[in-house]
Amino acid sequence: MSALFDCRDAFVQTLEELAAHDDRIVAVVNDSVGSSKLGAFRDRFPDRLINVGIAEQNMVSVGAGLANGGKVPFVSGAGCFLTARAMEQIKVDCGYSQANVKLCGISSGVAYGELGATHHSIEDVAWLRAIDKLTVIVPADPWQTAEAVKAAVAHDGPVYLRLSRMPVPALDRTDARFEIGKAELLRGGGDVAIIATGTLVHHALAAAEALAAEGVAAQVVNMATVSPIDEAAILRAAQTGAIVTAEEGLAHGGLGGAVAEVCARHAPVRMRMLGFPGFLPTGSAAWLMKEYGLSADGIAAAARELLSGRG
Repeated sequence: MSALFDCRDAFVQTLEELAAHDDRIVAVVNDSVGSSKLGAFRDRFPDRLINVGIAEQNMVSVGAGLANGGKVPFVSGAGCFLTARAMEQIKVDCGYSQANVKLCGISSGVAYGELGATHHSIEDVAWLRAIDKLTVIVPADPWQTAEAVKAAVAHDGPVYLRLSRMPVPALDRTDARFEIGKAELLRGGGDVAIIATGTLVHHALAAAEALAAEGVAAQVVNMATVSPIDEAAILRAAQTGAIVTAEEGLAHGGLGGAVAEVCARHAPVRMRMLGFPGFLPTGSAAWLMKEYGLSADGIAAAARELLSGRG
């Protein structure tokens, strides 16, 4: 079995390395030093971590103020609280004002599993994708997380990094390169395309392996940047005639919605959008993913149904 990694480790390691050479970089947290794994950053740069306590609106506004003062703030907290409680500040102080703030939604999706719907962050991509000029990135593994942090620092403008705490394997790559707004083709195939993001990418690859054993060639696209989305990659995927999207969040309004919008305008195609339907019951992250068809088996099953005409 492949080794599994917590992408938060790649996040903080990269942030520390960048901060050592760029004194503009600061961290702002909402009593979330532990869950963001920023303890070592605080110890190394004690004057560059601001803990506002459990006050998410203040946290985002403080970040915007620091950006206006020339800093590059990484505003880090649980995705469910960062996005839901501070939406107005994200919209106005960051999006409308084009403040150079890097929002880090930690433990996104259903990583908090048993804590229930109040702690699930499944609406965040749909909410934030609607904010003009806010870049939304959902890395799939440690390498891409590190590259996304670097890209966020280099990008002038607000960015949302959606980071999970659920362990994932490192992906095999032949052309390792990350660019905001560009998808990554991980596997070629002409029968069906699976477009996935975040923790669902490795499930998509496993589904493609299972389909290959049945003679079905499924391409796998890692759509790490959901906004701005790579329309050219979607149009290439649409040439297969069938697209399955998979994400650890709401498909309506999230990645699935974004892909469907592009296809509806430019290349109508049969689709299945896999994601959560709405508020979820209490259960482990693994159980929730399997229950709602977001496992490798579930993704493969969706592709089969689509190709058979039942999707």
